[in-house]
Amino acid sequence: MLSASLLLLLQGCTRREPRPQVAFERIRLAFLRGELDRARAESDRASKQFSGHDEEWAWRFRLLEAEILANQGLSQDVVNLLSPQLPQFLAHGELAVRQHMLLALANSHLGHSSQADENLLQAEQICTASNCAVMGEVARIAGAIEAERDHAEKAESFFRQSLQIARERGDKFLECSDLLNLGVVAIGNEHFDESVDWSNAATDLAQAVRAGLTEEKALGNLGWAYYKMGDYEKSLDFFVAAGKRSQELGAVIDEVEWLNDQGLVYFQTGQFETAEKYYRQSLELARGSGNKVQTIQALTALGFLSVQTAQLAEARQFSDEALRLAREEADRPDELYALLIQAQIAGASKDTKRAEELLLEVAGDPGSDTSLRWEAHEDLAGLYEAEGQPARAEEQFRQSIAIVEAARGSLRHEEFRLPFLANAAHLYDEYVRSLVARGQPLRALQVADYSRAQTLLEGLGARAKRPAPGSSPQLQAQPAAKAAGGTILFYWLGRAESYLWAITPRSTRVLRLPARAEIEARVQAYRRVLTGPRDPLQTNNSDGHALYDVLVAPAAKLIAPHSRVLVIPDGTLNNLNFETLLVSRPRPHYWIEDVTVMNANSISLLAESRSRSRPSTEKLLLIGAANTPDRQYPELTNADAEMKAIQSHFPAASTQVFAREKATTAAYWASKPEQFSVIHFVAHGSASQLSPLDSAILLSNSADGSFKLYARDIIRRPLGAELVTISSCYGEGTRAYTGEGLVGLSWAFLRAGAHNVIGALWEVSDTSTPQLMDRFYGELEQGKSPEAALREAKLEMIHSDGVFRKPFYWAPFQLYVGL
Repeated sequence: MLSASLLLLLQGCTRREPRPQVAFERIRLAFLRGELDRARAESDRASKQFSGHDEEWAWRFRLLEAEILANQGLSQDVVNLLSPQLPQFLAHGELAVRQHMLLALANSHLGHSSQADENLLQAEQICTASNCAVMGEVARIAGAIEAERDHAEKAESFFRQSLQIARERGDKFLECSDLLNLGVVAIGNEHFDESVDWSNAATDLAQAVRAGLTEEKALGNLGWAYYKMGDYEKSLDFFVAAGKRSQELGAVIDEVEWLNDQGLVYFQTGQFETAEKYYRQSLELARGSGNKVQTIQALTALGFLSVQTAQLAEARQFSDEALRLAREEADRPDELYALLIQAQIAGASKDTKRAEELLLEVAGDPGSDTSLRWEAHEDLAGLYEAEGQPARAEEQFRQSIAIVEAARGSLRHEEFRLPFLANAAHLYDEYVRSLVARGQPLRALQVADYSRAQTLLEGLGARAKRPAPGSSPQLQAQPAAKAAGGTILFYWLGRAESYLWAITPRSTRVLRLPARAEIEARVQAYRRVLTGPRDPLQTNNSDGHALYDVLVAPAAKLIAPHSRVLVIPDGTLNNLNFETLLVSRPRPHYWIEDVTVMNANSISLLAESRSRSRPSTEKLLLIGAANTPDRQYPELTNADAEMKAIQSHFPAASTQVFAREKATTAAYWASKPEQFSVIHFVAHGSASQLSPLDSAILLSNSADGSFKLYARDIIRRPLGAELVTISSCYGEGTRAYTGEGLVGLSWAFLRAGAHNVIGALWEVSDTSTPQLMDRFYGELEQGKSPEAALREAKLEMIHSDGVFRKPFYWAPFQLYVGL
């Protein structure tokens, strides 16, 4: 089911008469820039003005008005306006071609497929016979109709043909339209990152030529692409912006789309009441415009929502109407969505036979898109599990995951792989829960770890070594604990129930924890305390104690005193420094007093990190005290002191320093960072919540004006450093994707090949950090490991009498290993 917005612009024709030509070009420009209501009113007036004494110009304005109506989604009005026949002297030229093209488009929207085909054929025949100059527009309309029918390959071919013609003619407005339409086709082909590229190109060109309508549609289509990749926050931002713009432009067909898609995001994030509000608005507008396709989509959305909220009678009503309309339109993809709703209704009504029959039909139909197929297989798994058929349930789970991974693997850009798995988070959650419930906790651990490892494994070039979801985790988990020198605590936050696997060199135990929502609430509350002015140890904070009791205490017997603990967090736990958890006995104290804590993302990747090469000599690259041109980031007054302290722990001959105006991104790249064993930044950092790979270290201006060292660029330059330290404000990304963990600057350096990275979970103090880093590097100089050295530096602050004993000053820094 293609839920994105095409833009259909036809080339305006010219002639010698100056006055109507000037008016025509003025109105057309207003249309192209998105002033639809104004352009429609003026074209209607002009058509009436010339009617009777200049029929050619009267029809030019009438066709322009019809084109505007088409972009407003008023298809029946287009048919009504263009139903009169052209005068005989115009019946075989460009105006006749445009009339038939617009009628073809309108009839296609109205579900009159045979009439649309006849109109398009007439347009093609007239254009070929008269050798007219609008062949590009004919190809564009043909592509739009094929896209509406979900014939993506044919649509792409027509749009590429039109794009070539537009570029040959130098028509930027038409080029905008073609770029955008190719983005829509890419969504239909489930090449979501490619769609982003096309839509971004369309946006850039639209802004250059002030094509408001194209820009509006590009916003919405970007929203849809990001939605399909699982980045709901970014998706919603684009849908809201597109919805507001379409309302301003009077583009009803687009407004319906963006309302529906806003509802979809709220549905996926569990905000059902808000989702229903948007769905009903969308349905009302769709019915009012006579657009059956959008009416089906709104009915389908309301059907899924009603199933989710157990309103089965309403769900049946919505799905029955959607199914009837889809069959009337011979729209098999939309019919499959309605059938999935009916399967879910049957399952909820305990009609197992009917539910299975419908789900098998949906899962096996080649017209089902990726999300529809994995949903059908997941529902079948749940059905078989409830019927006591574990082998059949297992097979369905595996098929569903195989579909997800195949789609995910088709994405070309790393930043798009990161959020994609969020789209299937519930699938992995259900599979893990099912395996634990069936007494297979080790296989559940393998599935959970597998879901985390994919992006990082691909980035490390280890695709051939990627474990299969069903393989045994014992080959990796216990050896990884032995290599880590202690206990691994692997967390999985589930909707209904969460799990902790406590892994030692000799055993693996699974422990049940509360549901995700309960844990998240505690973490968020405690984080506010940690970043606030009060000392949670002094106030004996209840959330700090409760989190220890929930997250660590169940496994306490498996953790030796003063041992190493490797935490592999999930979801919001990525924002929690486990060292700050409060232990009650023998006296209230921070957990860091008992153990050395490290952080990682995946068991299976630890072996990968151990096999990476390291620089042969110890060399320090130190960059900081930059003159950042962005005034919102003030000077770090103690940066020079921190850099001087760090330098004192390394021989001058093996140290390269870039400070002040020399601390640039160009200097970092030119230094050949892969040759250094230690890299340290003393600079501001920016963390992007919506796009973690846009997180950056802020340095001084390079010659080209750039001053941000982006995470996305760091990833592309292989490193072998034993340690990278980002001693910066907002040094760690703040977005946790399901299955990938916290990503941002620390993740980027690990991804590039660094063995250990120290990054900050929140804004750090420029006053306390020099002291912490001086002690840290002093401990390293004495031969201690990075994790032990960092712990000693923190304990010195905790045991001090000053303000620096508060977690606000020492807890933001975390050590991430081997990813």
